[in-house]
Amino acid sequence: MLPQQCRGLAYRVFDRAGNPIRNVAAPLTPEQKAAAAAEAQRKKEEEEKRLEQRRIDQALLTTYATAEDIDLAQRKAEGDVQLTIQNATAKITELQKAQRKLAEEAEFYKRKAMPPELDTKLRTVGHEIRLQQELIQLKRKELEAVRTKYDNDRQRYFQLTGRSSAQPVEP
Repeated sequence: MLPQQCRGLAYRVFDRAGNPIRNVAAPLTPEQKAAAAAEAQRKKEEEEKRLEQRRIDQALLTTYATAEDIDLAQRKAEGDVQLTIQNATAKITELQKAQRKLAEEAEFYKRKAMPPELDTKLRTVGHEIRLQQELIQLKRKELEAVRTKYDNDRQRYFQLTGRSSAQPVEP
C-alpha cells in the first residue's frame, strides 16, 4: 500500500534486496488521457487507410497484368459510354423530326383550338428531347470520370510495378 503523499506520482518497486523490479508511471491527467486516445484513434485510422490502399493496389495488380490491359479496359469503358451518347444523339434527331412534323400539324390549328392529343404529343416529344440531352450531359461527365479513373489506375500501376510510362511494356 502506497503512502498518501506518494499517490498520483511516479514510483519504483524494489525487491527485498533493494534491486528495482519495475517503474510505475504517474497516472495520466485527463488531458493526457484525451491526447493518448486521440493518438490511438489517429494511428488506427492510418492503419485502416494503409490496409485499404494495400487491398486496392492488390486488386489493381490482379486485374491488370500489363499496362495494355488498362488501355483495353479504358477503351471498352469509353466505347460503352460513347455508344450511349451516339444512341441518345440519334434519338434526339429522330425526336426532332417528329417534333417538326407535329409543329407543322399544329400550324394548321393556329387560329383554332389545338386538339389535346396533339398538344400532349408536342409536350411529350419536347420532354423526351430534354431527357435525352440531360442523358448526354451525364454521359459526358461519366466519360471524363472514366478517363480520370483509368489515368489514375495507369499511374498507380506504373508506381507499383516500378515501370515508367515511357518504358515499353513486355508482352
